[in-house]
Parts: sequence; C-alpha cells; structure tokens
Amino acid sequence: MKRVLTTIIVCVALSLPVAVAAKTNFISIGTGGTGGVYYPYGGGLAEVWTKNVKDVKAVAEVTGASVENIKLAHRGETVVGMVMGDVAFQAYGGVGKFDGKPQNVLAMAAMYPNVLQLVTLKGSGIKNVTDFAGKNISLGAPGSGTAFMADLVLKAIGVDMKSFDTSRLSFNETANALKDGTIDAGFWVVAPGTSSIMDLASTHDIEIISFTPEQQKKVTSKYGFYSSWDLDGGTYQGVDKPVPTISVWNVIIVQKSLPDDLVYNLAKTLFENNEFLRKIHPFAKYSTPENAVGKSPIPLHPGAIRAIEEKGVSVPAKLKP
Repeated sequence: MKRVLTTIIVCVALSLPVAVAAKTNFISIGTGGTGGVYYPYGGGLAEVWTKNVKDVKAVAEVTGASVENIKLAHRGETVVGMVMGDVAFQAYGGVGKFDGKPQNVLAMAAMYPNVLQLVTLKGSGIKNVTDFAGKNISLGAPGSGTAFMADLVLKAIGVDMKSFDTSRLSFNETANALKDGTIDAGFWVVAPGTSSIMDLASTHDIEIISFTPEQQKKVTSKYGFYSSWDLDGGTYQGVDKPVPTISVWNVIIVQKSLPDDLVYNLAKTLFENNEFLRKIHPFAKYSTPENAVGKSPIPLHPGAIRAIEEKGVSVPAKLKP
C-alpha cells in the first residue's frame, strides 16, 4: 500500500482537501510490521477515529516502526505515529541516534509497555546474551524500535557487538529464519504475546532468554526510560516460568504543528473507546489518561493535554510544551 502523508507512531498522514464542500482529514497511521502489535492496534485506532471523529478518515499503514515513524512525522510526511519511549525521548531531545537533530514531535498518549523478548530454539546453546559469540542474531528490522533497543541494551551490558553475526529482520522474518535455522536467536520488542512468536512456538520448542538482575540493573541505571519486567510464564507454549527481562513504554506521537482541536478529538476518542481497543489486544488496557501523564517521556501536545485534563487528570508542567 502506498504510504499517505502523516504520522502517529502508528504514522498518520494529514491531508486538507481543496474542495469547498467538506473538510476531510485523511489520517494515515504509521504502525510497524504485520507480525507485531502496532499494526492491529493501529487498525483499531483507524476504525475508532473514522467512526467517531467528524470529518476524519484514518487507515493503518505498515512501516519500519519507531525510528521511521519519528522521521516521517518530522519531515511532514505523516502527522501521527506509534513509537517506543526510548526513541521518542532521544528524538525529541536531539540526543543519541538523533544527536543535534531534535525532531518536531509531541506525545498524544502512552499506549502500553513493550517487553524485550529474546527468542531462541531449544538446543541452540544460548542461555544468555553473553553466549552470542559466533552466532547469528536478528536485532530487528532497520529503523525499528526493536533494533534501537537491542543496540542500547547490548552495549549497556557490555556485549561485544563484533563477536557475532547480525541479521536485520522483521518479526515474521525472524520467526521464519529461526524455523529455517538461518539464525540462532532474535529480538522482539513488542507487547506479549505477539502472533509471530506464538506461531513459532506452536511448531518449534522455543526458549525466551532471561537477563540476570545485574544485567537488568546495568540497563535501567544507564537509561531511565527502561524498566525491569518479568514476562509471565504461560504467555507462549513451552515457556512455563516467568522470564526476567526489560520493558519500555510506547507512545503515540504527533507533529507539533497539528491543530489543537484535531489532536483533542483524536485523544478524547482514543480514551473513550478503550474497551474496543482491548478486544484487539489486552495491553490496550494501559492506554489511559493517567498513563499518558505518568509514562510519557516527552511533553504532550496541547490538544492531548485538554483531553486528559477533561478526564480529571492533572498534567505536570514538565509535560507541557
């Protein structure tokens, strides 16, 4: 599908019609690959917004996910997008991967926590990230939040990035490569349980590689936007015990220049249709006004602030642009 102009961390494209008759805002929601949660979540948002926001027609688009969604929004090719909090933090501040190049985006809402899930097949010999030497590891698709986080986490722990071969694959491609034996392990940074891992676990014996408490502390101490997390046992077939790992919150971002009234209506409709979104994925339960305030790593758009404050939630000064 050809990408439209706009982003939402689900990417959104905004088009103002020339016709005098009706003003229709065409919103293209930039999500991620079809094997993750961004895409179905974005499809749900598109349906909710199209049905409930006057003069809005929205559609979910497949993109390279977080980093690409930020860049699309900054360039004005989209206006809304789905992004991981670590990417949003560095993009807004012009640090890290975006050093000296702050991106013109603000947050609309916090979505849900993404969980780092490092998957291998039983018998691979990999029990920890320190066992990567001589292996082939998929670090995620180019431009994705998964690739972004995998790089930061491994460097924080002190893994020699030159000690193993890397592949840059999407979630579905990573699952297929594990099935084919062309890679030894792969990173997913996504809400559990995601369809691509569930499908893999239905045909192969998988293991989710855990992080030690010391490794978790190294990562969370270095980067305040990461937290320790235990992946629940039973999330995937054959993985019965909790797996200690790392998490990061996702946010919906918008262009700074997006009209306040439009962002207000989009945010208000998102919050008021949480039950519908939870039917698409249970982690949508986290997409609340309270979490928008408590979990957003960057300031909120004025339109979103209005929608949040109408719900009785106070927005601190640090989140006001």
